[in-house]
Amino acid sequence: MVYFIGAILVIIVILIVGLILRKRIYDGIDRLEEWKLDIMGRNIAAQISQIKSLNLSGETQDRFETWRDRWEHIVTKELPDIEEYLLDTEEAADRFRVSKANKTLATIETTLDSIEKDIERMLKELDELLESEETSRLEVEELEPSIKAIRKLFSRNRLQYGRAETHFENLMDELDEAFAKYHELVDSGDYLEARELVEQIKRDKEALEARLEEFPAIYKKCRHELPSQLDNLLAGVKEMKADGYHIEHLAFEKEIRTYHERLNDLLQLLNNGETNAAVDMIEEIDERIKEMYQLLEKEAIAKNYLESKLPRFEQSLEAITEEYDSTKEEVEQLRKAYYFEDDDMEKYLSIGKSISALNDRLVVIKDEIEDVNVGHSNLREKIESGFDKLEELEVSHGVFKESIANLRKDELEAREKLQEMRNQLQALNRKLKKSNIPGVPNFIWNMMENTTNKNQQVIASLEKLPLDMGNVQQALTDAQISLDQTIEQTDIMLDQAYLTEQVIQYANRYRSRNPILAAKLIESERLFKAYEYELALETAAKAIEEVEPGALKRVEENQTMIIN
Repeated sequence: MVYFIGAILVIIVILIVGLILRKRIYDGIDRLEEWKLDIMGRNIAAQISQIKSLNLSGETQDRFETWRDRWEHIVTKELPDIEEYLLDTEEAADRFRVSKANKTLATIETTLDSIEKDIERMLKELDELLESEETSRLEVEELEPSIKAIRKLFSRNRLQYGRAETHFENLMDELDEAFAKYHELVDSGDYLEARELVEQIKRDKEALEARLEEFPAIYKKCRHELPSQLDNLLAGVKEMKADGYHIEHLAFEKEIRTYHERLNDLLQLLNNGETNAAVDMIEEIDERIKEMYQLLEKEAIAKNYLESKLPRFEQSLEAITEEYDSTKEEVEQLRKAYYFEDDDMEKYLSIGKSISALNDRLVVIKDEIEDVNVGHSNLREKIESGFDKLEELEVSHGVFKESIANLRKDELEAREKLQEMRNQLQALNRKLKKSNIPGVPNFIWNMMENTTNKNQQVIASLEKLPLDMGNVQQALTDAQISLDQTIEQTDIMLDQAYLTEQVIQYANRYRSRNPILAAKLIESERLFKAYEYELALETAAKAIEEVEPGALKRVEENQTMIIN
C-alpha cells in the first residue's frame, strides 16, 4: 500500500514538472511568434525604397539590390521557415518532448536575432548613405561659391604673392577639379566616396585660405623688410668701424651676407608656395638682428666707459702704487726695530704682488685698446674687475698700515704700563715702611723681588731688536699677574697684623683674671714679633673667643669702621 501511494506521488510530481516545462515552451513559442510578426509588420521595403531618390547606379545600385534581395529572402524564406519551426515546437511540447522543443526554440531565436542584426545594418547603411548625400550636397553648395570668392580676392591682390601666384592658381584649379570629380561620383551613385572627397576639399580649402592669408606678410618680410633691415645694420656696422669702434671680432658683415644669401634661397621656396621653412627663418633672423643691435650698443657703451673710466683707473692705480712704495720704505725701517708676524708679512707681500699685477694688466689694456680685434666690452670687463680689485687692495693696505701704526702704539702703551707697575711696586714698598709693624715676612719680600724681576723681563723685551710685541705683551701679562698677587698678599698680611693688635688690646681686659688667656696672649705676641701675623691672629682670636664668644667679630667690625 505504501509503495502504491509513493508511486502515485511520483507520477503526480512528474506530471506537474512536465506541465510546467510545457508551459514554459508555450510561452517561448508565443514570444517568438510575436517577434516574427513584428518583423513581418515592419515596412522595410518602403524604407529601402527611399534610396530610389538617389541616382541608382554604381555603388548605390549595388547596395539597393543587396538590401532588396536580403529583405525578400527574409520574407519569403526565413520567416515562413520559422513558422514551420514554431508548429514543430508546439507539437513536440504537446507530446512532452521537452528537449527537442527547447533546441528548436534556440534555433528559431538565433535566426530571428540574425535577421534583426541584418535589418539594423541595412537601415544604418541606408541612413548613412542618405545623410552622406544630403550633407555633401549642402556643403558643396556652400564650398563652390567660397572657392570662387577666394579666386576673385586672389585676383585683386595677386601682386602680393609674387611668383607664387602660379602655385596658388594651381591649388585653386585643383579644387575646381575636385568639385568636378565630386559631381562625377554623385552621377555614378558613389555617394560615400563623394563624401570623402568633400571632406578633403574642405581641408584643402581651409589650408589654402590660411596660406593665402599668411603668405603676403611672409613674402613681404623676406622680400623687402628683412633685406632692408640687414642693409641698415650693415651700414651701421661700417659706420661704427669708421668711428673707431672695435667690432671686428663680432664678424657681423660676414653673417649679414650669409643671411642675405639664405633669404634669396628662401624666396625661391616662397615662389613655389612653400612657407613652412620661411616662418622659422624669419623668426631666427629677427631675433639675430635684435641681438646684433644689442651687441653693437654694448660696444658703444663700453667705448664711452673706457674713455671716461680708464684715466681714473690709471690715476687710482698710480696713487695706490705710490702709497704702497711709501709703506714699503716704512716697513723696511720698522723691520729693524720691530718683529713682524709671518701672516702680516704675507699679507703685505700679497698686496704688492696684486698691485704689480694690476699695473701689468693696465699695460695690456692700453695695448689692446689699439687692437681692433679686441672688443671694447671685453676691455670694459677688465677695467671693472680692476676697479673691484683696487677697492679690495685699498682696504687691505689700510688695514696693514693700521697694524704698523699699532706696533708703535702698542710699544708706547707697554712702556706706560711698565712704568705704572713700577710706580705701584714703589708705592707698596713705601706702604710697608710706614706700616709700623715689627717686620715684613720673607714671602712678601720674595714676591716683591719676583715682581721686580718680571718688570726687568718686560724691559728686556722692549730693548730687544727687532721688537717682538707678542713677547712684550706676554711679559707684561706675567708682570701684572705677579704685581697683583704681591699687592693682594701684602694687604692681607697688613690686615692680619692690624687685627692682631686690636684683638690683643681687646683681650688685655681679661689677662689679669685669666691665666690661660694670658699665656695664649703671650704666645700670640711672640708670634707677632716673629712676623707670623696669621698664626698670631689665629692664637689671639681663639683665646678671646673662649672667654667671650663673638668678640672677634666685634673687633673686626670696629676695625672696619676705623678704616672707613
